[in-house]
Amino acid sequence: MNENHPKINFGKTGVLLINLGTPDSTDWWDIRKYLKEFLSDRRVIEVNPIIWQVILNLFILTFRPSKTAKAYKEIWMNDINKSPLRFYTEMQAKKLSEKMTEKSLHIDFAMRYGNPSIKSKIYKMQEQGCENLIIMPLYPQYAAATTATVCDEVYRTLMGMRWQPSLQIISHYESEPKYIEALKNSIEKKISEINWQPDLILASYHGIPQKYFDKGDPYHCYCQKTSRLLAESFKKIPIKTTFQSRFGPQAWLQPYTDKTLEKLPNEGTKNLLVICPGFASDCVETLEEISIQGKDSFIKSGGKNFDVVQCLNDNDDHIELLVDLINKYINR
Repeated sequence: MNENHPKINFGKTGVLLINLGTPDSTDWWDIRKYLKEFLSDRRVIEVNPIIWQVILNLFILTFRPSKTAKAYKEIWMNDINKSPLRFYTEMQAKKLSEKMTEKSLHIDFAMRYGNPSIKSKIYKMQEQGCENLIIMPLYPQYAAATTATVCDEVYRTLMGMRWQPSLQIISHYESEPKYIEALKNSIEKKISEINWQPDLILASYHGIPQKYFDKGDPYHCYCQKTSRLLAESFKKIPIKTTFQSRFGPQAWLQPYTDKTLEKLPNEGTKNLLVICPGFASDCVETLEEISIQGKDSFIKSGGKNFDVVQCLNDNDDHIELLVDLINKYINR
């Protein structure tokens, strides 16, 4: 061996959990920076990029950060100065590391938008000697605007590396038995904690523009599959699928969650439980949009009881699901 050769770490496998992202704080500029990165992604906004950048920079990034900051302030974990999404993603990586203790395994997390970046964590794993990389996007239902854009950023990072690791990506897990079981358990736990019986369970997924589905995105089908399997597993209360968080004037996947919440009381549903199966961690979409805005809308429309099932977060059965998924790829 050449004594002058630099020391190189090797022989390790890296597992990188990746969630959507979060601003660094509720400060206006941090919110704006986060929104600019997110809304500049051409998989998220599929319109003419020149026209879109004018709209984004002149209008959206001037007015929207204040509204978004207000929403984040409603749910921000001030004691640790983190968003819930950041906190729970950290905890998922920590608990996963405690479960998977092999010395050859490095487990970490990153955010697609914001910090810590995918690029920084992949380079860190290379320094640790990770020759094999398993990417775990925390999106149960694949969509081009979520899972694919994670892949894009991973590929861009690898393009700049001289010594690339082998790569495996867990692209979706919408029908994994342990995932469905964990969702069922979370519903049963919530029902045991409330003193009323739901008339209906609303399964609310993040929406995508209808034209993305028309172009061949499988996301809608994956969401419906999850709801069907969950309904087959939990038969005590009917489950209805809706889509939330639409943005802009174009048509998105329907039925819309917000419109459904307004209509249900007049249709006889007075006691409603909502679950958000597409979110691996509680975030502004579940805690502010559904738990605060959604509840307010439902009650004002004549509803009586309303509650939301927590996301799987760092629940034990969620961690077991992640262990099971990752082990399938390690042992290939």
